[in-house]
Amino acid sequence: MDLFKPHSSHWGAFSGRINDGRLEVRPHDKDPYPSPLLGNLSAVADSPARIQRPAVRRGWLEQDRTHTQRRGGDEFVEVSWETAEALVAAELRRIYETHGPSSVFGGSYGWSSAGRFHHAQSQIHRFLNVLGGYVRSVNTYSSGAAMVIIPHVLGPYDSFDRKSVTWDAIERSTELLVAFGGMAIKNADVHGGGISKHTVRQTLGGAGKRGARFISISPLRDDFATELSPEWLAVKPGTDVALMLGLAYTLVTEGLHDHAFLRRCTIGYDTFETYLLGREDGRPKSADWAASICGIDAETIRALAWRMASNRTLITVSHSLQRADFGEQPVWMGIVLAAMLGQIGLDGGGFSYSLGALGNIGKTLLAVPLPTLNQFKNPMADYIPCARIADMLLDPGGEFHYNGHSLRYPDIRLVYWAGGNPFHHHQDINRLRAAFKRPETIIVHESAWTSTARHADIVLPATTTLERDDIGAADRDPLMIAMKRLIDPVGAARDDYDIFAGIAQQLGKSDAFTEGRSSREWLAFLYETTRSALEAQGHDAPDFETFWQRGELVLPTKADDGGPAQAFRADPEAAPLPTPSGKIEIFSSTVESFGYDDCKGHPRWFPARSETDGEANLYPLHLVCNQPRQRLHSQLDYGDYSRSTKIKEREPVRIHPEDASRRGISQGDIVRLFNARGSCLVGALLSEDVMPGVLQLSTGAWFEPDDPAAKRTMCIHGNPNILTRDIGTSKLAQGSTGQIARVEVERYAGEPPRVTIFEAITFAPGGEELAVSRRYASKPASTGSSRR
Repeated sequence: MDLFKPHSSHWGAFSGRINDGRLEVRPHDKDPYPSPLLGNLSAVADSPARIQRPAVRRGWLEQDRTHTQRRGGDEFVEVSWETAEALVAAELRRIYETHGPSSVFGGSYGWSSAGRFHHAQSQIHRFLNVLGGYVRSVNTYSSGAAMVIIPHVLGPYDSFDRKSVTWDAIERSTELLVAFGGMAIKNADVHGGGISKHTVRQTLGGAGKRGARFISISPLRDDFATELSPEWLAVKPGTDVALMLGLAYTLVTEGLHDHAFLRRCTIGYDTFETYLLGREDGRPKSADWAASICGIDAETIRALAWRMASNRTLITVSHSLQRADFGEQPVWMGIVLAAMLGQIGLDGGGFSYSLGALGNIGKTLLAVPLPTLNQFKNPMADYIPCARIADMLLDPGGEFHYNGHSLRYPDIRLVYWAGGNPFHHHQDINRLRAAFKRPETIIVHESAWTSTARHADIVLPATTTLERDDIGAADRDPLMIAMKRLIDPVGAARDDYDIFAGIAQQLGKSDAFTEGRSSREWLAFLYETTRSALEAQGHDAPDFETFWQRGELVLPTKADDGGPAQAFRADPEAAPLPTPSGKIEIFSSTVESFGYDDCKGHPRWFPARSETDGEANLYPLHLVCNQPRQRLHSQLDYGDYSRSTKIKEREPVRIHPEDASRRGISQGDIVRLFNARGSCLVGALLSEDVMPGVLQLSTGAWFEPDDPAAKRTMCIHGNPNILTRDIGTSKLAQGSTGQIARVEVERYAGEPPRVTIFEAITFAPGGEELAVSRRYASKPASTGSSRR
């Protein structure tokens, strides 16, 4: 029996060992609320879904004119690493020499490992920069709209509000926490890089014992810790801005807003008030007006405004609200509402975006830098907002607007993806499938046969975090972990670093990429950044080998001083915000100057597109596509904990009993969700924790089509992105709108198709011979897709 070794993950620090041939996991002994997601790890070593050897799609090797149209349904052949490296190197050389770096898209989403060195996003960007650059993506699916609007209103994203409100301040000072979009505890189980202590329940509980009250504004009752007995205001999905405007109107008309704070710390309030009171459009945004839109009665809205004005109030806006049509508006309006209350910069009051969406947001900052791999500088100026990848592939040369710029989509010939699963996080999967048929070549590093791997041409098996040594560390978490390898690499899997190093060797770029260092030497080199900073500050600063032997190292944190919000409030002239005015921009002349019809100079109410284009009349139910509680995104969906929550091997959808009864649906039935974009099969879970007219289906079920050859297919496993719209939040941010969709549901008649996505795939014979004879000579690639 092996000894327990320290390790870390995005959902918590832990230790592990092999016991009777099975991985045994033990949460960190100082974590008061360890995440149940650790229960997915034991399946990593022996799941049939793991990729054992490099594989190449047969159609790509044979190169008939229409081979790209078979992506997602074609058979694969297995090859040796020697052949795989040669194939990748030859294709990269051809694309770069023929079309240049502007034809290469480097895709990654950064969540594949908690380690600081074996971080797939850093590795692929470093590798492609060594080759000459690539087309990059900006922002994230999680916060695409907020990351663009917040800099216009408060200053650079993550520099103001995420550094100004801490859980400790909430515990000691907050009297009323109003959570627009809720504050689901399951989301705080996760943070990029790891969490040594899950403390959100503890600090919120402390605030509750002191007398703080919590209001969760969400279509879902359990979007807040139910043990804290929050008040639930069931709001119609996508209408939070109308509710906020109704609250703001009440503050103004009843004299509850803070005139002094607005004059001293904001700009543009008078223009906004003209809109709010209806002087601009003849439509006052009163509580009665808001009630007719959001479904919460006017008296409740007015009473909430009074409570907010008479208590130390913290307003939070979740990730979910800005992952929808016009997602910039609820974030901006939440800031304006907090400014009207005049509590920004007060201890435990004001505004915080996405507090509770990640486990470490709200903790104090670290006092030392973390180990970070240099990705080098990308010489290419071309970029896209990350949620516009299908647009880019389908419309090369097409014009798009983004944050005041008019840009054109590049003509992408090769997609190289390492870390991330776009067939999880991208919207309208049938449209994405069509987009993935356009490039000449798609190369993917993956540990398992996800849909992204199945839509690739060359699949290179990558190790998981459990199969390599690394350093685990995260912003705002005071524990650095020596992540020691717990299991041997599965099959022929290699670390991403070793994969890129082998290809770089073939291309004559080995020295530039590796700098002559092995993985172990890189860990020691990167660790020195933190060690030298510790030593300079007089803290314990062991050398790398001592740290590795100890297994962990406590890092110092900064004092909780209220952050930049408190400094700004105390003296706006001495500590101005990095905005054009130096103040909170309730009205932004910069945004107004862009001339967009879907994002003006101050926050406004825009009805969802489904309400104005007639889709709501065809599909009467709102589908809320939130983050799962049983896995991180789609990671380890084959794990024991994730699979234990499925119904007949399919993802569960929550349905209010009234909606189920009208459609003859019973608990445990297999049902079909559908709209004009597609359909999926899921298991029915009847629950009064969703409001009537709303369904809830978490993201992350691996996409499995019933017919891979069909243009519009059904997902038999329950991926909600078969139903969501692939359209940007607005011209300003072009963020993801995948949180809400319009659908109908019906009981599935007949025997549903069997889910096989986690089973081993069957390979065609003769792979090595085929690869050598048909492709090794590097004949020019062809594609059957038309290009601009």
